[in-house]
Amino acid sequence: MVAPPSLRARRRTPDSSVNASQPTYPVDDGGLASEQADSAVIRPADDGGLASEQADGPVIRPADADDRPIKVTTLELFFDLIFAFTLTQLAVLLAHGSAGVGALAIHAFRVLLIFGLLWWMYGGYAWLTNTRAPVRTPERLLLVLGMTGFLIVGLAIPSGFGNAGVALGLGYLLVVLVHSTLYARVNTQIWRIAPFNVTSALLVIAAGFAGGVFRDALWAAALIIQACAPLVVRLSGRFDIRSAHFAERHGALIIVAMGESVAAIGIGASGLAVGAKLVIAAAAGLALSVAFWWMYFGSGDDERGEQAMRAASEDRRPGLALSAYFYAHMPMLLGIVFAAAGVAEEVKVAGTGHGGGLPAALALGIGAAAFVGGTAAFRETLHIGPVRWRLWTAAFAAATIPLGGLVSIEAQLALMTAGIAVLLVLEGRARA
Repeated sequence: MVAPPSLRARRRTPDSSVNASQPTYPVDDGGLASEQADSAVIRPADDGGLASEQADGPVIRPADADDRPIKVTTLELFFDLIFAFTLTQLAVLLAHGSAGVGALAIHAFRVLLIFGLLWWMYGGYAWLTNTRAPVRTPERLLLVLGMTGFLIVGLAIPSGFGNAGVALGLGYLLVVLVHSTLYARVNTQIWRIAPFNVTSALLVIAAGFAGGVFRDALWAAALIIQACAPLVVRLSGRFDIRSAHFAERHGALIIVAMGESVAAIGIGASGLAVGAKLVIAAAAGLALSVAFWWMYFGSGDDERGEQAMRAASEDRRPGLALSAYFYAHMPMLLGIVFAAAGVAEEVKVAGTGHGGGLPAALALGIGAAAFVGGTAAFRETLHIGPVRWRLWTAAFAAATIPLGGLVSIEAQLALMTAGIAVLLVLEGRARA
């Protein structure tokens, strides 16, 4: 699965803030201009003028460290597919909690812990390839090694809090070490962040040997350490963000995650008799995914997000990237995971007549509310559109949970999708 042409081939324009007298360079196509990819210039770190920070040394950046566009390479899309596999496995882990509300709460907590760590490192790789495209063979091979680490983690996720905990931790450590090695080739400032990442990976490995509450506490500590990293290490002036590539990369991940969630639903329906009820259930699940797509892409939020990033000063872009494309995208991706688990249960009910109930309704309602709320946070962070209606729609999605638990998951899904459709119509009329 690859991103649609609108994501991969959208025309980009350089930031108007770039000096017109600067020479232009062709977009890196995967094998040209190797000298340009290797060259680097040294510029002082812009971090507010604090003398103590300036004494730490210069920031090493590529010679083309501005907002000239680079395209998202096919290797990056391949990487996103592997990461999307981990999201699918999180949906599988969440489905293990369908036995009751208590079991769902435990599995949801574990999903949040695993996702938090994985999303942090995915963001690290996105910042890495945003700095320089993986065009050289050693870089490509190292990136593939990082993909292997994510694959190991994905395979271990369903039993990550059981007998596969050590394997999950070792796979995560591989992800961290490859990232630090690659990033250090283009920006040595990564050594300020790497200790946080390595410590978290070691805690996850330790959690694999532990059990019970101590195991969960180690996982929580690993996540807290990484969450505190941006509070300890200033990002402004240390990292460069190319807005066009950054926005396209995260948009591609969203669409790949949506596709993987639909594919997982189809896999879950394999072996069931294909009757009218199953077809309607699968189509209803697809309709919810389409509604999600429309909220992010069909409304133009992805393009306006890119424009807002490009209009921001170079100093502000790392902070905006962290707020809009890391934190605001977290509920979107988690929403896809939770909604996929709920829809999979809906398909199971249609095919077998068993399942559903309050756990499935909770997963579906929380998932839709999280995705809609995430799009509102994305808008608010970048100031690219109204958020009031989306917040109301998120609340409406959560309010459908009793319907799914008391009546049927099919009725909940239909009402929820209809509510999102009404929101999209109202927003379209307001824009017109």
